[in-house]
Amino acid sequence: MKVGIFMSKEVITIYDVAREADVSMATVSRVVNGNPNVKAATRRKVLDVIDRLDYRPNAVARGLASKRTTTIGVIIPDITNLYFSSLARGIDDIASMYKYNIILANSDQSPLKELQVLNALLAKQVDGIIYMGYDLSEEMRNEMLRSKTPVVLAGLVDPQEQVPSVHVDMVETIKAAIETLAANGNKRIGFVSGPLAEQINGTYRLKAYKKALQEVNLPYDETLVVESEYTYKSGEKIVSHLLASNSTAVFVSDDEIAVGILNAAIERGVKIPEELEIMTSNNSKLTRLVRPQLSSVTPPLYDIGAVAMRLLTKIMNKEDNVEEQVLLPFRMTHRQTTKN
Repeated sequence: MKVGIFMSKEVITIYDVAREADVSMATVSRVVNGNPNVKAATRRKVLDVIDRLDYRPNAVARGLASKRTTTIGVIIPDITNLYFSSLARGIDDIASMYKYNIILANSDQSPLKELQVLNALLAKQVDGIIYMGYDLSEEMRNEMLRSKTPVVLAGLVDPQEQVPSVHVDMVETIKAAIETLAANGNKRIGFVSGPLAEQINGTYRLKAYKKALQEVNLPYDETLVVESEYTYKSGEKIVSHLLASNSTAVFVSDDEIAVGILNAAIERGVKIPEELEIMTSNNSKLTRLVRPQLSSVTPPLYDIGAVAMRLLTKIMNKEDNVEEQVLLPFRMTHRQTTKN
């Protein structure tokens, strides 16, 4: 009986290409890296050998030699959420511009998994990390600060300002939304957010909501505050509470939740915006896909990702006078779910 032995594919090295093409390894390296200082005939000969041998440069070996992997780790809590995918697009475009590759890792909104993901990326010797999420736990902050690998937060605030970040002013965005809804004559303005245990909601958004109500001379009523999961179905369930609390308007901190509220309200016969105004917060594609289209605070989602990546390159390259806490401007987009 014959025993079959499966041999792994032979690894082709730059030395093999140089020997086969009868050139130096430096010449092969110049061809691979697109250096123009190679004669056309020599370039064609080297490329023919690369094609025939199916040579692929060893990124790990190159990283060991240069002590850089030209790879960036990106941690995202929910890859299906259009808010985070819009940020990721900005990150990827700037990374490509600066010749970095991206490893995208989904943390599933799990504190335990995001720690595992962070350490897995660090083990891969990435040059830097961009973190997106709803919250920055003490454990995550400590791991980030303990590591020598640069980390930048995208769309997230570090209350202690220890980790570099790019975001919009959470207080001002909610203030602008509440002022808009109050100016339309609403006295009962609901507030729907993710879990208040998350810093972005409890530390920033809820306090901003209370402050905004005070500035427009409206009382704070805890029955108008609703915690929610970041899902469409959660939005559908919230409508009963909003109607029971006599809300005539609502600010929603997530577009998917807002769409659930909108559709469920319409199904119940609620007139939008005459009987219930809805203002959401991210202006993702979802706001334009529904009917009526959702009014929204409009943060520059793509720019947040792009600027975060550019900030990371500055930190990795140890540039001077780098501003590590970056605030980007926002605007208001008025569509059909608000009166004005």
